[in-house]
Amino acid sequence: MPKKKARNPDHVRPRQSPQVDNAAISEHLKTLLSPAVFAQQAYYRSLGLRERILTLPLMLAAILTMLWRQVPSVHELTRMLQKENLLWCQAVKVSQKAVSQRFLSFPAELLERVFIELLPQLQTRWSQRQQRPLPEGIQWASRHFQQIWVVDGSTLEALFRKLDSLADVPKGQLAGKICTVIDLVTRLPLKIWFETNPFAHDTQFSERLLNLSAANSLLILDRGFYDFSFFAQLIAQSVDFISRIKSNAAFEVERVLTSTYLLRDQIVCFKTGENKQQILRLRLVEVRVGKCWYSYLTSVLDPQLLPPHVVADLYGRRWRVEEAFLIVKRLLGLSYLWTGSMNGVKLQVWATWLFYAVLIDLCDAIADELALPVDRISQEMVFRGLYHFNRDYSNGLATDPVSYFAAEAKSLGIIKTLRKPPQKLNLSPHPIPPITHLTSASFS
Repeated sequence: MPKKKARNPDHVRPRQSPQVDNAAISEHLKTLLSPAVFAQQAYYRSLGLRERILTLPLMLAAILTMLWRQVPSVHELTRMLQKENLLWCQAVKVSQKAVSQRFLSFPAELLERVFIELLPQLQTRWSQRQQRPLPEGIQWASRHFQQIWVVDGSTLEALFRKLDSLADVPKGQLAGKICTVIDLVTRLPLKIWFETNPFAHDTQFSERLLNLSAANSLLILDRGFYDFSFFAQLIAQSVDFISRIKSNAAFEVERVLTSTYLLRDQIVCFKTGENKQQILRLRLVEVRVGKCWYSYLTSVLDPQLLPPHVVADLYGRRWRVEEAFLIVKRLLGLSYLWTGSMNGVKLQVWATWLFYAVLIDLCDAIADELALPVDRISQEMVFRGLYHFNRDYSNGLATDPVSYFAAEAKSLGIIKTLRKPPQKLNLSPHPIPPITHLTSASFS
């Protein structure tokens, strides 16, 4: 039988036509983004970019429209530019060739600057919301650390060899790698680094992370950042971290803080060389769940500062950055690259993370309206619920997206179902295992 052609499901177009425009959503995006966009005008002119038609505001409106309205192609986008007012820009007659060429040359750093300009506004909006509760572990850690960040890297999908300039690129070559810093408290992305080498190890972002981190910060690190010299540099900068320990790690126990059948909390020393010189003194927290032991390393040696169960809880929330990658790739379309050019890839990366930050802001507003933790709000169902909001808005049944989603949260599946009742986090620095009540049958 003939061999089946290899198929990448991420390269299948998930849609054929764009979503219908919605005045309320467009107005929300305009209010949030237009100040940050127009703030880049001077920098735009300093680069010598003075195109009379495809200007900075128009290009940014077009790129963001492609995301939130899920425009399937540049050809379709050209039609929309000719017939519709997109966000803050009026309809304009332009050719598809001009739009395509502009995607190849429009500086991606402009979108990065808009992203950086927007972040303080989103952080201010977050701080003004007081109804939604924060998880206990984050509340505890926030009393002792100014920032709590989660860091991880992710590889992008394969390049599309659509351009003549990419004809010699090997089939299946990956588009690059991104490293993202997420604020665990606000859930907002803070920094995105792009590396053209898709096989770049996470530790290649270590120096940039060191330059970004300020004293009295707590980093939740994937095991890809496991490097003793990097850990030592963080400690020297008064930056603490939580990470997983490698299975073959060799260390000596200096002091036992807590030891029960469910928990081991110890100060350990890592040594190297023939002289066994000490290179790091860290805290090893081991928590038993069922029959498995989960081990965590932290530079926070005082259990009064970070109790052992808080250490485990915070590392468990490292999954928030994995969820962010899932949303931007699968839901917002970063797994389907618009173009094979590296500049086009960078444009899509920054535009997608910019829109993701706006989506997080919307989910946080809904959580505040419902007085629920933001972890209970499904970002995917909020995004998919835009269709239903648009329908009811057109019929005069809805006006404000936050109020609408809060009222229709159950029917739209926006609130995540709890698989089991939430348990109160043990905040004791030296937890005592629960007492097992014995009955007379136990001795028969």
